[in-house]
Amino acid sequence: MTAPHPTDPLGEIYAEWDKEFREHPTMSLQLMRWVFEDWQRVTKEPSNVRYEETTEGSVPGIWVLPDEADDAKPFLVLHGGGFALGSSNSHRKLAGHLAKQSGRQAFVADFRLAPEHPFPAQIEDALTVISAMNSRGIPTENITLVGDSAGASIAIGTVLSLLKDGRALPRQVVTMSPWVDMENSGETIESNDAYDFLITRDGLQGNIDRYLSGGADPRDGLVNPLYADFHGFPRLYICVSDTESLYADSIRLAERAKTANVDVTLSVEQGQQHVFPMQAGNHPAADKAISEIVAWCH
Repeated sequence: MTAPHPTDPLGEIYAEWDKEFREHPTMSLQLMRWVFEDWQRVTKEPSNVRYEETTEGSVPGIWVLPDEADDAKPFLVLHGGGFALGSSNSHRKLAGHLAKQSGRQAFVADFRLAPEHPFPAQIEDALTVISAMNSRGIPTENITLVGDSAGASIAIGTVLSLLKDGRALPRQVVTMSPWVDMENSGETIESNDAYDFLITRDGLQGNIDRYLSGGADPRDGLVNPLYADFHGFPRLYICVSDTESLYADSIRLAERAKTANVDVTLSVEQGQQHVFPMQAGNHPAADKAISEIVAWCH
């Protein structure tokens, strides 16, 4: 691993985490969850945005409410953290920037975490939120799913589940640094290891084991979208950096969706860390990424 660049705040945080994890290899999962709440430290607090803790259906989370935002076309944000870490608190400011720039509201869901709740609990919770929004008069096609890292897998799996059941679909899905390969086979895990300060193959495998502890097949299309049938899937946005260990996941995901004639936009930044839009308000690459996502959504 190289040293993070002095203007790379996300790399600095990831390097801090890596140091702690290496020095404390028996760190409990609960302590790791507390550490990951620090993720939001790199995100600037957006102005003129308020937050409301509530539930959608049975799923807790935070509504992100920019001033004068449209309540008819919300974002459903599914946070990253390897299916076992992260929360609405760690991602509320990122959602705030996205919601504010787009003039929409956003709900950041606190879906159930693995291993206490393995697959398919996370997708079930996302479907519960969508049903709750439907019951309040928001059609599914007006909901844009947004997911980063493992949250991207949940977002894609949720839409694939809707598609499988013949239900209404959202018009679009946004992913940031998607992690979709539950076989842990991406070649850039090694080739980009010196540049990515967060992701390691062992760390990925630990989260895979937690997520699939209920016995799910890592080649199930809802678990691993690289095996999914994307025919009929809505337009898909993929934001990633070429130096991420999971870069290969984005490339393969885009190729898989394109073979099914999905409208795919693959946006590749250079030299950034995993889920670099988390630096919104504090880094030009993150601000550019948010602006490009908003433009694509419109």
